[in-house]
Amino acid sequence: MRECAINMLKNIIFDMGNVLLDYDPEIPLNEFCRSEEEKDAIRRELFEGPEWVQGDMGTIRDADRYDLVKERVPKEMHPALKKCSYSWDICLKPIEGAREFCRKVKAAGYGVYVLSNASDKFYEYFPKFLPFDFFNGILVSADVHMIKPDIRIYQHLLEKYQLQAEECLFIDDRPENVEGAKKAGMQAVVFENNYDKIAEYIKK
Repeated sequence: MRECAINMLKNIIFDMGNVLLDYDPEIPLNEFCRSEEEKDAIRRELFEGPEWVQGDMGTIRDADRYDLVKERVPKEMHPALKKCSYSWDICLKPIEGAREFCRKVKAAGYGVYVLSNASDKFYEYFPKFLPFDFFNGILVSADVHMIKPDIRIYQHLLEKYQLQAEECLFIDDRPENVEGAKKAGMQAVVFENNYDKIAEYIKK
């Protein structure tokens, strides 16, 4: 059964964070914060706070986070919080082999898509990785007010681009998001920072 499914594979759908681009909030925290106390507070209230998910859901803009979070952070930490809020994307660096793998599978004839839990800031930083028009399609959670692993966001992608679920391989670093894709009928694998393993899966 699995061999048949692999032979039917026509499309590769990538998560963005920690699959195409490395996401590590410790980088802006180390860059902009003056103490461990400051790092702990900003990590907790900004990167682990409710506004982060709200940005991904599209209920607030990325630029709104600072004004909302600062109410919970001591005033003396506001300069560091502001820098982390507006410049957190300094931590986004291409995963080793990601660009090359995207180009390789596209050259091999696969459709190449992105399905990302991300805020509206996605449109600022992502083109630095690869141009939008390189991809056959991109779906950002903030635009549709749904986030993975909600099965509806996978279904929305399939419907928007008229894809057959069984012909799609979804790649994500979070097991719960991989399970969501499987529930939507896709093939799906957990990314473990190794594109060679993904290439082996596709070849089978």
